[in-house]
Amino acid sequence: MARGRKRKPGKRYACGKRTRQEMERDAMSVALDARRRHFGVTAKQAKDERLGTALGRLAFRELISESQYQAGVAFAELYQQHHAVFGLPSPSPRSVAGLLINGGIFGSSPSEPVLEVIEKLKRRFGDATDVLDVCDREQRMSRGRRPTLLVHRVICTDEDALHWSEEDIGNLRVALNALVRLFRLR
Repeated sequence: MARGRKRKPGKRYACGKRTRQEMERDAMSVALDARRRHFGVTAKQAKDERLGTALGRLAFRELISESQYQAGVAFAELYQQHHAVFGLPSPSPRSVAGLLINGGIFGSSPSEPVLEVIEKLKRRFGDATDVLDVCDREQRMSRGRRPTLLVHRVICTDEDALHWSEEDIGNLRVALNALVRLFRLR
């Protein structure tokens, strides 16, 4: 009788190693099972990519509209580009290896960004932060937390917002609507 654990089923190479497709399928099934358990969704719903982020979960639960979700995604991309170009640290690094790779120690880009690209990025990021600051000023008398703080917590640090108060969700919607107008997504 063979010793050790039983072999996992699936296709294998001639050497006995499982194929890459089988390993990816196995890893994906673990992730989908975790989503099903954690978020209480069906197997079909667990495949929705929006469940991978806090902003996406708000859109999945229909607490924000699709255009608000797209504006949040656009701001997240702008935020990541801005921080990468200017060498600023990520607010929520995924791992030390990710910091080393994204920080330029390993696999960094050999060329420096063009000055026009940097200026355009700086201008777009400044416009976005100005729009969010205006939201803060307009909503200063409302209940709940400031819209800029809520955007930062959901989009930049990926904090789960499903348990937030209705006032906070409303302030987040106000900020996302301002970003919709800025990015012209309607």
